[in-house]
Amino acid sequence: MAETCFHCGQAIPEGDLVLKPIKGQERTFCCHGCASVCEVIYEAGMESFYQRTPDGELLSPPPAPNKDIEFFDYDEVQSQYVSNLGDQREITLMSEAIHCAACVWLIEHTLAKMDAVLMARVNFTNKQIKIRWDNSRLKLSEIIKKLNSIGYDATPYDASASEEAFRKANRDLLYRLGFAGFAMMNVMWFSVALYTGASTDPEYRNYFHWLELIIATVTLGYSGQPFFKGAWTSLKGRSVGMDVSISLGMLTTYLYSCWVTLHPENVGEVYFDTLIDFMFLLLIGRYLEAISKNKAVDASRRLMDLQPKVARKVTEEGSQIVPVRTLTRGMQIQVKPGEKFPVDGRVIDGQAMVNESMLSGESREIHKSVGSKVAAGTVNIDGTLQVQVDSILQDTQLGKIVSMVEEAQGSKAPIQCTADKIMPWFVSTTISLAVASFVFWFFNTGIEYAIMTATAVLIITCPCAFGLATPMAIAVASGVSARNGILVKNGAVLETLHQIDHFVFDKTGTLTEGRMQWIASEWKEGIDEKQLLLEVGSIEHLSEHSIGQAVSESIAARYEYKNADWLKVENFKAVSGKGVEADISGRKYALGTARWLREEGIELPVKLFEKAQQHAEKGQTAVWIACNDEVVGVLFLEDQIRADAKELIERLKARGKRVTLLSGDLQVVADRVAEKLGGMEVIAEVLPQDKNTVIRDLQASRSQVAMVGDGVNDAPALVRANVGIALGSGTDVSMDSADIVLMNNELLAVDTAVALSERTLRTIKQNIASSITYNLIMVPLAMTGVLTPLIAAITMPLSSLVVIGNAARIRSFFSDRSVRQRRVNS
Repeated sequence: MAETCFHCGQAIPEGDLVLKPIKGQERTFCCHGCASVCEVIYEAGMESFYQRTPDGELLSPPPAPNKDIEFFDYDEVQSQYVSNLGDQREITLMSEAIHCAACVWLIEHTLAKMDAVLMARVNFTNKQIKIRWDNSRLKLSEIIKKLNSIGYDATPYDASASEEAFRKANRDLLYRLGFAGFAMMNVMWFSVALYTGASTDPEYRNYFHWLELIIATVTLGYSGQPFFKGAWTSLKGRSVGMDVSISLGMLTTYLYSCWVTLHPENVGEVYFDTLIDFMFLLLIGRYLEAISKNKAVDASRRLMDLQPKVARKVTEEGSQIVPVRTLTRGMQIQVKPGEKFPVDGRVIDGQAMVNESMLSGESREIHKSVGSKVAAGTVNIDGTLQVQVDSILQDTQLGKIVSMVEEAQGSKAPIQCTADKIMPWFVSTTISLAVASFVFWFFNTGIEYAIMTATAVLIITCPCAFGLATPMAIAVASGVSARNGILVKNGAVLETLHQIDHFVFDKTGTLTEGRMQWIASEWKEGIDEKQLLLEVGSIEHLSEHSIGQAVSESIAARYEYKNADWLKVENFKAVSGKGVEADISGRKYALGTARWLREEGIELPVKLFEKAQQHAEKGQTAVWIACNDEVVGVLFLEDQIRADAKELIERLKARGKRVTLLSGDLQVVADRVAEKLGGMEVIAEVLPQDKNTVIRDLQASRSQVAMVGDGVNDAPALVRANVGIALGSGTDVSMDSADIVLMNNELLAVDTAVALSERTLRTIKQNIASSITYNLIMVPLAMTGVLTPLIAAITMPLSSLVVIGNAARIRSFFSDRSVRQRRVNS
């Protein structure tokens, strides 16, 4: 008998025997690679890995070490896979060698022992390893070498490789399905022979039984492997999944048929044909389920496909087609009419109309010229543009959207967590009912009928449909909303948003357009207005606040200033919610609110203050200007209310929601805006740090609060709220803090998101109800013997397909909604 390798369990070819002492005992290995891996595992104290590996499971020999592994240590290379190149970095690796729960345990425990590894998490389903580490103390190549040393190849995750892994898994399932189908056709002939008279002759009867036994054994070992693997993984994880009941049903039928075959003197029927038949049907259901799942949740994959993989790099000789992966920040590319932008960047030459519908959900074209920003995946319509590269691949706006969508699809809503807790009890109850059916029919009709009834009960139950009810609906909703300009970053939000009863809106840049215009000004006598405005514009040019930007842009437009005309500014400081201060040519400036200047001990002239009050009654915002602790003037700005703001407020009120305007502006200004919007609650003169407190106080009154904002100062409130909603035109900080980002920058999308959450929750409840109804009807029929295992194998996958199909219907939400909207408008 050929010797087997102590590590991978595979037969050792003649002449390749390797002997090595492990813990004082000589072991046999098929190669030096397996011997080295085993030695490392034992030295690390991880030898329990071999006890965790499923019995009969063959490991793969360790992969050949990557000779260019140090290549991944370069920042230029890591920038393609790592978003933040600081000391703490995070990367996703792929390893095809991950094959069972024991692999997950070994990898996570091995990496956890490395001091500079801050987090290591393995996803068994997609064979990914997510790692966070301190790059100043540990190189990525050392992590990969460590994984190699314990037998796992590891390379940075690539979307195309992930797609190939999906195709490989589906191809493997198809091969097993084909084998089961081939076996079913052959066994069918033997069954026909037995049913037509061969069973009356003991010699023929035994002959056909043995042929069926051989075919069924091979088919069970190969085609039934996915079910046994799933069952073993569940049991190793101390849980009971759907595959446990299926495996029990198959093994029970197989073992009973084996017993009849081995004891021909006992009168009984074999059920090898039934076993192979329902194995074939179950695999058909699983294959169709995999295809349906992929189609239902492939919105993120289609989004990533929008990003070209090659670009026209500008060189001294002209242009050259190169992979996008080879581009770096600062390089220049050329994009011709009809082509998609492969990167995020800035136009440095040319002008054209660009279709950005894939990001915003709006079909209108936007004019781009020198200085305009362009995004990967958008389409150049009618002009040749030269673009300077800002970011590529995962770091582009599109790449970040895809990453967020994938996270949302993998997250769990509260209702799903409840379902996950019920699942083990569901399957345990199924097994108990199967045992009860077996015992009852065994004493009433005999063992054959008892086994068939119990098997039917095990097969017919479908916790799979129950488990898919929530994640499928959330995955589809997250994907389709992203394609229509609503980015849901966490699947749980779709459930929480349905429960929101109080919407709080920031004013500037949210309910208003955020493009404030300089309407009027008042000055102290003897002021050189043009010189003062040049200095004010130079300071406000450095501000990120919409008011500061509006001031600098208005001044630049009036005097035709360019960026090069702004003066040198020193000691610039933004005081959140109050204003900015800075020094220019030895003069100290403070630009901001009247309250802030008072707090700084600066006196406000009575005449200017009265003028400011008159402008405030018109809904205009005042920016006070103080130079060397003396007020020298006031600028008055006015912001236009968004066209869709009033309609949104009316829709939310019609839904029975409370609506509040939250602003740092004067009470009189905020009241004027609220009046224009049809009336709502107003909380004004609130500092940014206090917005968080306001949200907390509203929650303390048992309100479920959603905060809608767009600025840096809204970030704490967005995080505090039950649901944070940020506009896509807002700052990166606000979008990072929010649960939902409106990439289309339309306020009415808030109402659309609420409607989508209602649709998603309704779909989840329908899925759960259909799953429970299915089991309440089918399980009693199986227990009474009305349904055979074969019929059970046909109906069981159908319940999952019903759930997947119902979830897929969410994809029609936006098209249905647009049709209804057109009817209303007409």
